[in-house]
Amino acid sequence: MNNIPVLEVRNLGIDFGGLTAVNRFNIVINKHQIVGLIGPNGAGKTTVFNMLTKVYEPSRGTIELNGKEINKLSTVEVNKAGIARTFQNIRLFDNLSVIDNVLIGMHNSIEYSVASGIIKSIAFRKQEKQAYDKALELLNIFKLQDYKDHLASSLPYGGQRRLEICRALASNPLLLLLDEPAAGMNPSETAELMNTIKDIRDHFDIAILLIEHDMKFVMGICDEITVLNYGTTLAHGTPEEIQNNKEVIKAYLGGE
Repeated sequence: MNNIPVLEVRNLGIDFGGLTAVNRFNIVINKHQIVGLIGPNGAGKTTVFNMLTKVYEPSRGTIELNGKEINKLSTVEVNKAGIARTFQNIRLFDNLSVIDNVLIGMHNSIEYSVASGIIKSIAFRKQEKQAYDKALELLNIFKLQDYKDHLASSLPYGGQRRLEICRALASNPLLLLLDEPAAGMNPSETAELMNTIKDIRDHFDIAILLIEHDMKFVMGICDEITVLNYGTTLAHGTPEEIQNNKEVIKAYLGGE
């Protein structure tokens, strides 16, 4: 049995000039886990995501994905290795169709030569068909199949959020990073998203790390939670442990 964590981060940190934004960040995420990363605005949560995906180059520390260090990889290489993400502000190709947005997410896994693409060889057509079928399958999971030919910009806000997650999954990640997936959603959309994320975890057998300010959402979906405050880890534990942690209540949940 393979007990290697999907993600293991040790003493990760980053400085911007003379300011330390994140320091000595540690986390272990195992296969099939949903882990929450919470904290006040400016605590360093999205900075952690940017370091994990190499948008930012960490100043120190190590990042291991499935037992292999990925510190020296580029953003594209990290995605190919198995980390996909969404963003606080939705980033879709608004003027492309819904299904084309998902197909773009597969660019790292489709391999054929330029010549094959030009002449539309049998191998090219086979891969294109496989990619299209997979995109339809993903859209079906997110209940977006009926909108496959619509422009991404025409979807309601909740639909655009689901499409962004769908596109991230198209790259076959080992670890999915969700940056405030429930932001801007109404209660019914949020409840549906909770079920969808659990279904994603079960269907694709992947690990999920999410940032979210909706505490009901976090407590209802996460197996474990890490709390950041001023760029350092304040607490880590189960939802129940975090809810009852006096330091967390004082720093984040507004208690005395």
